[in-house]
Amino acid sequence: MNNDASKQNRLTILLPAGRLPLPVMAKAYELAQRYGLEVYLSTLQNLRLMGLSEEQLAEAKAELAPLGVEFKGPGKFPVPRVCIGKRDCTAGVQEPEELSRRLLAHFQDRGPFKPKIKIAISGCPFCCSGVKTTDIGIMGTKQGYDIYAGGKGGPNPLVGRRIARAADADQVIKTVETLLAYHDAKTPKKQRLARLLDEPDFPFPEV
Repeated sequence: MNNDASKQNRLTILLPAGRLPLPVMAKAYELAQRYGLEVYLSTLQNLRLMGLSEEQLAEAKAELAPLGVEFKGPGKFPVPRVCIGKRDCTAGVQEPEELSRRLLAHFQDRGPFKPKIKIAISGCPFCCSGVKTTDIGIMGTKQGYDIYAGGKGGPNPLVGRRIARAADADQVIKTVETLLAYHDAKTPKKQRLARLLDEPDFPFPEV
């Protein structure tokens, strides 16, 4: 661990669907070796380089950006946390990576988005990506996707409320769009979606 007060900056690399492209992996390794950094894999499936000085932070961004890397920052659409899906899991019945890709493409030029919202997608009802304890949880079933709203972890975890059954990908995107717009309208700075579930004008009933 680096205790140098001048080297306490962190750089978080967003990894859609938790996939780490080999060129990005190689560059992250090179930077970690060069600057003596710690590398942390976050529970949100991102890659974090820790222990950078201000100068090193700027240099690392400049070297990673040409690889198509996006960095964590305020106002960005929350990259969904996903499981590995039916391609690589015998229990999987849906492909969360593809749905994650569609969500990211749909929202990439929108925002800014208010903080604290998280999204998770699972390929089956085992919910390995924590869909029921995430603000917006999208659970794969044989019929499509069930959608949960208002789940959260932390010291007082809460299972989300199911607001849709057997939705297709287009319906999922529309539902996420509605939830994010509602959260934005009701949130001065930041808050979890769970705080809004019992508002009289919450846009979805439990199903």
